[in-house]
Amino acid sequence: MDNQNKNLILATVLSALVLFVWTYFFPAEQVAPPQGTTVSDQAATPTAPNVTPTESAVAAATADAGLTEAATQSELAQAPRVSVETPELTGSISLLGGRFDDLSLKSYKETLDAGSPLVRLLAPTGGTELNAAKPYYAVYGWLPTAGLDPALLPGPRTLWSVESGSVLTPDTPITLLWDNGAGLIFRREISVDADFMFTVTQSVENTTATALRLAPYGIVARHGIPETNRVYVLHEGAVRMSDGELQEIKYDNVTDIDPVESEGQAEKIAVLESGWAGFTDKYWMTTLIPSGAFTSVVKYVAGADIYQTEARLPVMDVPAGATATAQTRLFAGAKEWEAIKRYEEEGGIDGFIDSIDWGWFYFLTKPMFQLLHWLHGAIGNMGWAIIALTVIIKALVFPLARKSYISMAKMKELQPEMEKLKEAAGDDRMKLQQGMMELYKKNKVNPAAGCLPILLQIPIFFSLYKVIYVTIELYHAPWIGWIKDLSAPDPTSILNLFGLLPFATPEPGSMLFMLSLGVLPILLGVSMWFQQKLNPAPTDQTQAMIFAWMPWVFMFMLGSFASGLVLYWIANNTITFIQQYTIMSMHGKRPELFDNIKAGFKKKPAEPTKK
Repeated sequence: MDNQNKNLILATVLSALVLFVWTYFFPAEQVAPPQGTTVSDQAATPTAPNVTPTESAVAAATADAGLTEAATQSELAQAPRVSVETPELTGSISLLGGRFDDLSLKSYKETLDAGSPLVRLLAPTGGTELNAAKPYYAVYGWLPTAGLDPALLPGPRTLWSVESGSVLTPDTPITLLWDNGAGLIFRREISVDADFMFTVTQSVENTTATALRLAPYGIVARHGIPETNRVYVLHEGAVRMSDGELQEIKYDNVTDIDPVESEGQAEKIAVLESGWAGFTDKYWMTTLIPSGAFTSVVKYVAGADIYQTEARLPVMDVPAGATATAQTRLFAGAKEWEAIKRYEEEGGIDGFIDSIDWGWFYFLTKPMFQLLHWLHGAIGNMGWAIIALTVIIKALVFPLARKSYISMAKMKELQPEMEKLKEAAGDDRMKLQQGMMELYKKNKVNPAAGCLPILLQIPIFFSLYKVIYVTIELYHAPWIGWIKDLSAPDPTSILNLFGLLPFATPEPGSMLFMLSLGVLPILLGVSMWFQQKLNPAPTDQTQAMIFAWMPWVFMFMLGSFASGLVLYWIANNTITFIQQYTIMSMHGKRPELFDNIKAGFKKKPAEPTKK
């Protein structure tokens, strides 16, 4: 271990030395940021095959460069827009800067109410009537190299015109145009498919007599952290595929990134040959997918509370009379498994399916998800699909469970002899352990046989929990009767007798909501209690009290969980109860269920006090 630590330290020191020497002898070409930038923001782009290191440095403007809040509020409100209408998306693109800052999802509403608004994915900066959420948008542009006046390039205040098209649909792309009046003509062709993928092709036509050098970029910016109930089992924040390696950076970790001294900004830079980068929520995602090599930057602008992911493409040479073109795709929509999978397989986006957070046990979670997806399509109801999936998983792990229950039955057979050993050994614990080992050996019983199968099932059930938690197909999916949304807690409450009393239940997140038990959480507690009563209570009173309270503690703890998860636990407990009762009965040791229940209600005699 010492040698490995020494090697690690040596490798780190050598790597740092190489980077220092390279930076000293091959300094990056510095360029000025665009005019009007409110925050200094310079960093290097990747070294493309035809670009030398000293030629590959560009500056990337912050998403709100040159726009104060007052200017944004007034200018964005007055700027013309191009409508976006697809089978899945509705919204508009602002011609002020060509921003993607108004996008809603047609298939998803915020609540189940009839008049509920659609889920808003992208929202503009400023207090306009369009801004129903925190600002969240994507912008594109060009950045100059040394010697090129930034004023000649389109910026955040540039007002584009529509050269072709009127409404962006899957059948009708649009082209935006901006002529700088000094020999450079910029175009931005935007197309969209029937799901959630935009294709943005930026081009610059050089009609001057001199060659130019400039670099395209794309930015996804988010003002503040979205107001969601984030949990540790699911990643929300920056995400990128870095040459085949998935990197997940939570919002808190983005703010902890060490600042780049020359820029005063917190940045996490990766030079990629291929990949994608953006922000992901539980069900939604906005991601940049450049074509070819690029520099991926994750940053936090502290003064404006802006989280950004940037795709900085290599510097492009544009000879006199020539045109340079760069293409970047933008995914903005729901993380639907079929759409994501199709973009990976048919669209060539490497590892795009991993934008869905599969967790540590992804090798189990992915096939489980595909099975649940198939069951949902075959059955047509997600609630029954969850129950069917639970049955199938329990059937697959039945051999392990069977060994566990058989071991429990054998241990129960030996219970009278173990009691005799305890009486004979008294306080001599060594004698008791030796006697028990001889008893196990004589009867060919392995006391660990009942534990090992259970331990092996833990990753399986955790993966199943993960599948049910992350799948977007539970969003507003009904089951039966009162369960209209399997991704939300049970809406009924014991506080108003499940709707019989004429007053509303506490709102989720309130102090009383934990006490507002619905039907499903109560059934969960009852199922755990019945499963527990298959075995007699421990002789130790402290342990017995803990076990007695455990089902009801879990009932309150899990009562605010998504109904789909609670349904899974109820189905799992019920199947486990049936399996254990049946197997132990087949081996001559039927659980004394009713006797154990009666014993739980009997008042324990008080222990005599020692004088």
